[in-house]
Amino acid sequence: MTRIISSLSDIASQYDALFCDLWGCLHNGVAPFPAAVAALQSFRATGGKVILLTNAPRPKSSVVKQLQKMGLPRDTWDDVATSGDAAQFAMLMGAVGQQVHHIGAPKDEPFFTDFEDDIAHLVQDANITRVPLDQAQGIVCTGLADDLTETPADYRAKLLMAKAKGLKFLCANPDIVVDMGDKRLWCAGALAQDYEQMGGESLYYGKPHPPVYDLARRRLGLDEARILCVGDGIATDVQGGVAEGLDTLFITGGIAANHFGPDSNNPNKDLLEEWLSSHQLSPTWSIGHLR
Repeated sequence: MTRIISSLSDIASQYDALFCDLWGCLHNGVAPFPAAVAALQSFRATGGKVILLTNAPRPKSSVVKQLQKMGLPRDTWDDVATSGDAAQFAMLMGAVGQQVHHIGAPKDEPFFTDFEDDIAHLVQDANITRVPLDQAQGIVCTGLADDLTETPADYRAKLLMAKAKGLKFLCANPDIVVDMGDKRLWCAGALAQDYEQMGGESLYYGKPHPPVYDLARRRLGLDEARILCVGDGIATDVQGGVAEGLDTLFITGGIAANHFGPDSNNPNKDLLEEWLSSHQLSPTWSIGHLR
């Protein structure tokens, strides 16, 4: 049974580090949440470390630039680990072949051009080439080409063709949807899910799957750390943390806010318990918004 808390400071002393989600937890895709920023700054001021752990399909460098442009203070975090980083490594190791067809937006171009120092040496030998679908050995999906207007239904024909060719589908962002401001957008995870339902094989590298947690631990650099996973995704942040044997703090006022009553700051305990039971998951802690 989860316990609802009023602020991160109620439990902060129990943890050495946070693996903290971004979208829906620290920002809404447009601007940071001031209370969440203050909570992380306070945690770090008392000696805690914060790894921003995100299913963004782009490499760390690209995400950091986005956060800077958004105005997120640098003293909010220590390092960043992205689904894009972990998926890049898998691609360079040949997970879906050398000739890949990309499904994604122009904003995701850094996935193929910007590599962190720990994997940059693999690029030349990997010899990855982007090709049309009919020439591909596999698919790399960072998202929809235009997530402001498209839905997964627009990709059905392409996915059916890929399934007929027996292509593996590398998903660089396991999220199904995210909220940007007041608009809900589809993510790469929705296409990967559809592909599996067609009988295709999808490969995942972000939350809740192990590769991105291994990366986050390496970037944290602490042995035997007491880690708390923070996020608003029950099937990503919470499920992933539980699978890793880590405590979790569920942000109820994020992507699932409409399930827990009219006040997103104060989730209804009975509604929350019923909803969590239906998902067969119980985060260690819950809170309306990170604060």
